[in-house]
Amino acid sequence: MTLSELSDQVGITLSNMSILKTGKVRALRISTLDAICRILDCTPADILEYRPDTDPH
Repeated sequence: MTLSELSDQVGITLSNMSILKTGKVRALRISTLDAICRILDCTPADILEYRPDTDPH
């Protein structure tokens, strides 16, 4: 599945999907995460990784 196809199915812009893909996202709606997991038949743990901020401010 292409990024464009996934963004269409999830219902977000290709630009926002690209931000998710590159890991530069600062916030993610639960409904968006739910849609991605449903479409890709995965769990959040399969696609997310926690990286703490290096700057606490």
